[in-house]
Amino acid sequence: MVSLPEDFRAPAQAPSLRPTDDPFELLSVGAMVRRVADMAVDKASHPWAFLVRSLVGGAMVAFGVLLSLVVSTGVKTPGVASLLMGLAFGMSFALILVSGMSLITADMSAGLLAVLQRRMSVVAYGRLILIGLAGNTIGVLVFATICAAAGGPYLGGFAERAAAVGVQKAGQPFGTALLLAVLCTWFLQTSMCLFFKARSDVARMGFAFYGPFAFVIGGTQHVIANVGFIGLPLLLSAFHGTAPHTVIGWGFGSHGLATNLCVTTLGNLIGGTVFVAVPFQLVAWLQQPAR
Repeated sequence: MVSLPEDFRAPAQAPSLRPTDDPFELLSVGAMVRRVADMAVDKASHPWAFLVRSLVGGAMVAFGVLLSLVVSTGVKTPGVASLLMGLAFGMSFALILVSGMSLITADMSAGLLAVLQRRMSVVAYGRLILIGLAGNTIGVLVFATICAAAGGPYLGGFAERAAAVGVQKAGQPFGTALLLAVLCTWFLQTSMCLFFKARSDVARMGFAFYGPFAFVIGGTQHVIANVGFIGLPLLLSAFHGTAPHTVIGWGFGSHGLATNLCVTTLGNLIGGTVFVAVPFQLVAWLQQPAR
């Protein structure tokens, strides 16, 4: 029997493409919640790196704050102004997720998933939230301080717009601010879960953009974004006498930044855990095959 040369032999059968090999096939809910929990466990295991990631993440949120105020300055129609703010703000969460930096509201959901999977203790979860909140707050204030000190294009109409948004954010009643904060992370952390569920870069970017776009145009309350929206007009008035001076302040008054930070932190925690992390983890458990 004459054997055929190597070049003429029938090629081996190509392996069939499994559904999980399709870059456009979404991961299962179970695989997604494990990926999100992995992120939280990694952050908790490296607290100093996590602090730096939170500082940078806070600054990235401030990018969105600044740009959203710029594009909405002088726009008189509320719906159009909100749309423009959402479009400008949408890139901030995409920057954070793609770069591997950190946002406290994402860590609230991710950390609880790790706790529910028994991969993180409640104490470690609390420490994760405290470090993330501190880092994000400092990061956004550093960026806002530089913008305020610069003045220039951030005075005049921009400063008036920043003051109006700051008063509106800080002046909402407790119940309203709390529930708007719940809605905020319901939007935002759903988009985070979809980001980790997706395989293609295009889908991930789209999901990451949707979260901040939705919570901004929806008029909701995000703890770190509010530090920028309320802190920037305060800093502008501190650096420049011509900037508007309003009723908002740094403390625990009715229009205080500290008051808003406490209320929105609680609301964001409820929204990201009760309405996102718990349902997704429950679905993952219910979809597990019977043993």
